[in-house]
Amino acid sequence: MSTLTATVPAISHGPITLKGSYGDWRDELAASGYAVIREAIPRERAVQYQRKALDWLTSFGTPLDLGDPRTWTTENLPVQSKLNTFDNYCAVHEKFMWDARTEPGVVDAFAKVWGTDELLVSFDSLNVTLPNRKDRPARAPWPHVDQSPLKRGVYCVQGIINLSPAGPEDGSLMCLPRSNALFDEFFDTQTRPESWEEKDWRRFSVEEMKWWAIKGLRPVKVEAQPGDLILWDSRTVHWGRTYGEERPLEEKRRVFSVYGATTHWAHDNIFLRPKLAHLPDGSLDPRNRDEPLERPELSSKLLKLAGIEPY
Repeated sequence: MSTLTATVPAISHGPITLKGSYGDWRDELAASGYAVIREAIPRERAVQYQRKALDWLTSFGTPLDLGDPRTWTTENLPVQSKLNTFDNYCAVHEKFMWDARTEPGVVDAFAKVWGTDELLVSFDSLNVTLPNRKDRPARAPWPHVDQSPLKRGVYCVQGIINLSPAGPEDGSLMCLPRSNALFDEFFDTQTRPESWEEKDWRRFSVEEMKWWAIKGLRPVKVEAQPGDLILWDSRTVHWGRTYGEERPLEEKRRVFSVYGATTHWAHDNIFLRPKLAHLPDGSLDPRNRDEPLERPELSSKLLKLAGIEPY
């Protein structure tokens, strides 16, 4: 569970440069593109904000029972975006949201980034992800940046006010460390300027992610505790991971179970390619099959190669 926010100076004349030795978390923000500020909010107050968020979630008069996973359904929940966030219902202006945004430790962190305490804060969203919902499968990674290639330098620093434990297998933020430093190079060498947009959002395809991998960059799950503040440069490649999100081999097993196709990658970037064939006019091909014409013999060697059985 978290609240998402971004804060910038009230008066800005362009990007800033994060360089040099600060002797604190700003060194990590500059070098890796993200940083975790421990106990930006006292844990006791973070738990109170969590409680307020859960009270808000159950305030809509539905049979939603947080102790009963059977009630964690779309019908019982307020409408969420594809990102498992709540953007409507005036949620972003609830008192607990503003109380969290204006916590001294949160404001101070952004003030240190921008070198001023005259700041503007975004009205972003509330994220409450109920784990392993049966009616909402885990989402495949969606790596992106939140800055247009037309902007160069640090224009925006985003934040997550973390209200629940976010361990290695939990939901929350995935980052590609040091991708902030290669932001310009990627767009200058891998894309055409005429394709650039003013919109401060750009998703990367599976093929494009190979470029980052060749550069030696690997995704990291950002771990945090209640009260921690996660900050990241908007040029850093990142995405949100849902709690209980299937790991690559688990997704590989799921694809195998429906006789589906994946990408060129055997161990990562695993997702189910469209299984049903469509004719040129857009209609479904009546020749579609649910299984192979001749099913393979499920030998131990095959199952190990497929990632179904361990070696």
